[in-house]
Amino acid sequence: MTERPSSPNRFNEDKATYAVRGSELPDVDAGVAAIRETLKTLGTRPGVYRMQDARGDVLYVGKARALKNRVANYTQVDRLPRRLQRMVSQTRSMTIVTTQSEAEALLLEAQLIKRFRPPYNVLLRDDKSFPFILLREDHAFPRVQLHRGARRYKGQYYGPFAGAGQVRKTLNALQKLFLLRSCTDSFFANRSRPCLLYQIRRCSAPCVGRINEADYAALAQDAQDFLGGKSTAVQARLGEAMNAAAESLDYEMAAVYRDRLKALTFIQGSQAIHAEGLGDADIFALASRNGGMCIQAFFIRGGQNWGHRSFFPVHTAEVSEDEVLMQFMAQFYEDVPPAPLVLCDREPAETLLLAEALTQKLGRKVRIEVPQRGSRVKLIKQAQRNAEEALERRQAESSAQGKILAEMAELFGLESPPDRIEVYDNSHIQGTNALGAMVVAGPEGFRKSGYRKFNIKRPETVAGDDYGMMREVLGRRFARAAEEDPDRDSGEWPDLVLIDGGRGQLNAARKALEEMGIEDVPMVGVAKGPHHGREGREVFHLLDGRDFQLPVNHPVLFYLQRLRDEVHRFAIGAHRQKRAKAITVSSLDEVPGIGPARKKALLMHFGTARAVRNASLEDLQRAPGVSSVVAQTVYDYFHG
Repeated sequence: MTERPSSPNRFNEDKATYAVRGSELPDVDAGVAAIRETLKTLGTRPGVYRMQDARGDVLYVGKARALKNRVANYTQVDRLPRRLQRMVSQTRSMTIVTTQSEAEALLLEAQLIKRFRPPYNVLLRDDKSFPFILLREDHAFPRVQLHRGARRYKGQYYGPFAGAGQVRKTLNALQKLFLLRSCTDSFFANRSRPCLLYQIRRCSAPCVGRINEADYAALAQDAQDFLGGKSTAVQARLGEAMNAAAESLDYEMAAVYRDRLKALTFIQGSQAIHAEGLGDADIFALASRNGGMCIQAFFIRGGQNWGHRSFFPVHTAEVSEDEVLMQFMAQFYEDVPPAPLVLCDREPAETLLLAEALTQKLGRKVRIEVPQRGSRVKLIKQAQRNAEEALERRQAESSAQGKILAEMAELFGLESPPDRIEVYDNSHIQGTNALGAMVVAGPEGFRKSGYRKFNIKRPETVAGDDYGMMREVLGRRFARAAEEDPDRDSGEWPDLVLIDGGRGQLNAARKALEEMGIEDVPMVGVAKGPHHGREGREVFHLLDGRDFQLPVNHPVLFYLQRLRDEVHRFAIGAHRQKRAKAITVSSLDEVPGIGPARKKALLMHFGTARAVRNASLEDLQRAPGVSSVVAQTVYDYFHG
């Protein structure tokens, strides 16, 4: 594929307005002119186009079988939906990417939508990645574990699961059934006796030789069969082994097999939906109500239900339900491998094209079907019912949340209910591993993609000085915001800033913003009050000098406590990660020219980094694998 940006048109943006359907859209002429300028260079190849505003921000991403024909439609403004009319009025340039096929264009479109999150595209707003079960194959005794993110390890990946809870439930079953190890390789290598998991019959203790490699490999194969949907065969083998042990009067071993059979039967009977004979499939159902939409997804692997999750796509106004479903599925499968069978409660738009694109992504044929009869219809109806119930709960929560935000705006003197709330806290232990944390919330809940950590690194910030740390964190955050978005039209400026702390922290934050000339961002300090151990006695400090408390049963107080607890959790977790990482850092890491191999040679010879630091030049030169030049470098670094 090739990509080339078209040159922005230099039209007067205050030119004549364009009347559309009885209302005025400013700058439509400039937008149409920018599109026509791009049309001059377009051919009829398939590809993806991006609409961009005067700042270069992406407004919309679309795909086309023939780029010229598709883009030309945007010049007929009076034939476009109102949503796209507004988009054209803001367009000032376009970027074009040509592809080999329309299916490739669909995959690229989904990738770019997830990357740029344009305001005129249907968006799958979901910050949580999907967990998998990984059965690693890079060790003589394979380890089973939860996995998220890139597939860096050699092994078998099973998923996606709807959430970590589903994974842990399955891992628990695997430990009971197949006695596979879950410990890390370093823990495994340093055991001299079995751990507690062996005592409670959750592991076969390969670390101390209680099982040989061949027998362990047989257990791992059974686990693969179970995860691959062959649980009946596994059940038969366990039954045969139990009977054989009983016939040989080894009743203790027979009891072990009996308990494993019970665990397998429990897992088979605890499925929320029964999908036997379905193999690997994904099920989608869409519910729409009062302008909101919910898509429910069920994940079936090997005939087993691996959980379900609700999604609430945004920017769906004036978009048909089948188009929303298609756009959702294209973005959903950007990060998740598609199942060979996809069942939907309705035909998504461009079903054949979507199936072709997913087939190309999976490397084998993907079928998209709308069941009409039989057991699959029951699965679809259950997914529909879940979608409707999830949407009803979401809208009820949103209504309650809207009331809380409106009440909070009145309490804190805001012009309107806040759409973006930023909460700040610091974490350190006596000044060490200090960092600041920011969490973001809005009407739809926490926005985890907006969370940020700030390592305290300015030399003027004294270790352990909470006020200085708060000044640095707020100063860096808003200096960047002022540089990247001075006009404040990206939605990344907060409507309210909450500071975890009292009047001192609030004044430090205000000073940091005043030094940059920012005096219109509302800020509130949240302190614990006179009785630190009692919830509900928080004191709220305002910039105008007022302090007040809320009744212990006030809904706004409960909401603010949730925000404070979340920033505490995030800050403490980030601090622990930083502290754990610092434990493994050696002073040898800072020596120029010392890589992992030489660092290991020095530590093996001297024992500790302190011994290396105190060693004489002659001792360093005698260390194996260390040349005289390297020895001189190390000596000069510590003694120069």
